[in-house]
Amino acid sequence: MPRIKLKPLNQYSFATEITVRITDLNYGGHLGNDRLLALIHEARVAFLANYGFSEIGCGGVSLILADTAVVYQGEAFAGDKLTFEVAAGEPTKKGFRIFYRLTRKKDKTSIALVENGMVCFDYQTRKIQPLPEVVRAICQ
Repeated sequence: MPRIKLKPLNQYSFATEITVRITDLNYGGHLGNDRLLALIHEARVAFLANYGFSEIGCGGVSLILADTAVVYQGEAFAGDKLTFEVAAGEPTKKGFRIFYRLTRKKDKTSIALVENGMVCFDYQTRKIQPLPEVVRAICQ
């Protein structure tokens, strides 16, 4: 099976730092893949909040995660401060993508590239919704 290939963006519109905790480690002693997804979720929430949005209040719609792609590039360990650079892009009629670049702060080691496919959703009608223009505006 061919490997997934993700390329870093030239520019990210937001950055946040998250410290790897002991509970984020797996039996190999490094950041576990399940915990990486949880940290990505934290970074996504911070990114949206930076624009005054949340996952359940994003320009009049909610957001649901449709897909995730991860390319691991290095290990992260307990106590490592990771920089999560984040940007939105590739808007469509019903959603957009969020791009992440994770690096270890102290030595700039690349840890992972990640992409999330987000879809606009109405939890009351249980239907996919059009991408609001105010959300499209944050897409690079």
